[in-house]
Amino acid sequence: MLKVENVTKYYGDVLAVDDLSFTINDGEIFGLLGVNGAGKTTTFRMIMSLLEPTKGKITLNGHPVGYDVSERIGFLTEERSLLTKLTVKEQVIYYATLKGMNEKDILEKLDYYLERFNISEYKERKIKELSKGNQQKIQFITAIIHEPDLLVLDEPFTGLDPINVELFMDVIREFKEKGKMIIFSSHRMEHVELFCEKLVILLKGKTVLSGSLKEIKKDYRKKVIRINGKIDLEELKKCKGVIEVDNESLDIIVKIESDEYVDGVFKIVKKGSEITKFVVEDASLNEIFVSLVGEAYEK
Repeated sequence: MLKVENVTKYYGDVLAVDDLSFTINDGEIFGLLGVNGAGKTTTFRMIMSLLEPTKGKITLNGHPVGYDVSERIGFLTEERSLLTKLTVKEQVIYYATLKGMNEKDILEKLDYYLERFNISEYKERKIKELSKGNQQKIQFITAIIHEPDLLVLDEPFTGLDPINVELFMDVIREFKEKGKMIIFSSHRMEHVELFCEKLVILLKGKTVLSGSLKEIKKDYRKKVIRINGKIDLEELKKCKGVIEVDNESLDIIVKIESDEYVDGVFKIVKKGSEITKFVVEDASLNEIFVSLVGEAYEK
């Protein structure tokens, strides 16, 4: 279990993280979200014991985070942290040795993951000769090769095409199934929705929303209706409770203030023709994030 308890961090007079608390249990994927400058990177660095909190404490499996537990943590940074003049093999051996692995085990695991990510032919290539996507694969391998108890993933899909995103997702799910703790941060809310059971949204270092993703979506009153058919869009826009109507390539998207306005929308839709879809959905996490953070910025 990772516990972040009432953690505050100042850089001089600048407050970077303000009284942050959350818990991650074994086998959980936790989302730590926020706009640039929200305090995510500072939080990651404190979890990695690269920074000391000004106040509060962070423990991993009951032990304060520090050098003695750092080898049980894997960290994929948003920024490239590879030594580009080294070969892939040299790079991974270097990082994995720092995590306490012996060379025999490193090479076995390296061969496994290189094959898993379809880049076995790059084992003796220098990092600088690899594409950005393949460099990201190597960086990911260095974060997971020692089977950490806690895996911190900051924008893990940077530079990856959809096929390779799926490869990463498969490995992340396997770590979850093994009971590993995973912190996931991304500006791509659709990725967060695929993974995270619980999340915290930070704004200027302070928590503005926290809880289970399921409950957060349930409690957010605004809903989305997807419609396929021929209907009077102007009449629909004038319907009580309708916030916005978008005519996308496949569906008409109607955003409403709450589910109490569904019946009114349905009455208008019934007047149309060729209606093949009328689906009421919770708002997406992206919409909730934009609404919440936008409102907070305006205060």
